Amino acid sequence: MSTKNASVEARDVSAAPTKRSFGSRAKTHYKRWWWVHLIVIIIVLLVVLLPVVYVAYPKIAQTDVNESTLKITRMDISDPTPDSIHLAQTQVLGSHSTFHPQIFAFSASVSLLGAAAPFASVQVPAVQSKNGAAIDISQTLSLTDTTAFGDYAKAVMLNEEVGLNIYGKPVLQEGALPKTTITYNKTVTMKGLNKLKGFNVTEFSILGTQPDGTNMNGTVLIPNPSVMTIAMGNLTLDLSVAGQPMGQSYLKNLVLKPGNNSVPMTSKVNDAAIFKLLESDTKKYGSGIIPFDITGNSSVYNGQNLPYFTAALAANKLTVELNVGAALGLHSST
Repeated sequence: MSTKNASVEARDVSAAPTKRSFGSRAKTHYKRWWWVHLIVIIIVLLVVLLPVVYVAYPKIAQTDVNESTLKITRMDISDPTPDSIHLAQTQVLGSHSTFHPQIFAFSASVSLLGAAAPFASVQVPAVQSKNGAAIDISQTLSLTDTTAFGDYAKAVMLNEEVGLNIYGKPVLQEGALPKTTITYNKTVTMKGLNKLKGFNVTEFSILGTQPDGTNMNGTVLIPNPSVMTIAMGNLTLDLSVAGQPMGQSYLKNLVLKPGNNSVPMTSKVNDAAIFKLLESDTKKYGSGIIPFDITGNSSVYNGQNLPYFTAALAANKLTVELNVGAALGLHSST
């Protein structure tokens, strides 16, 4: 090969274009078309995030609320009127969720489980939904349906357990996620008064007629297995024996608290009718022990009759055996 030809070949080789690397081509592509890729990324994020935020997130929130529990640890009913009560209550949330959203204050209707209508609306304060969170309520409630509240009071009096339904639509928010409205429909099972099982007259004395007309006093034991404290006012109770009226008993300013309540009692009894029972030829009460039936006649607070408490008391007939013979100093017959 001649020197001239070699020189030509060398020039031809040096003039050949250099092949660009993949990275260099990609860099150029992204510099030119970056806006297209940004739009694609935004679209993908929207496609993924929008269903999560607006579909999955509300469903998860609702499921967590549905699976949470609510326990009432204290309920104080005070200052009752025929159409209102003051409620002081502590509720405790139970939740095993990993999410702890803020539940904003909301209005909730309250009803006896299975009732056709609620008896009141409660303003529930804001709370962070986490296990053990306490909700304290203290407010005067207008009884929107006094008949429904009477049914609730009667259920509390007669049953070992009572279901209380709380319903509302609070707004909920988890962190920086948007607010969402959920349905709060929770049933709380509480202990009732269980017909005042264990009620007893622990001691009594028959007296001469007092200035107020009473002629017997004593002490009654009223068990309250619930967490409720109930101001019931002045109670009048009817006394009877085998259907025959025997007088009335009175409990003044009764506030029924959780546990055993020892309460002073006064009575106005028909002495003549009692003596007649003891001296009957049938000797049915020859031992001097007479079974008295007790039913509620009225519940009065600040001079106003409370129909709902009156109905609850009337629905529960109590029976106590009193050794009237011994109280009168009579010898029992054999």
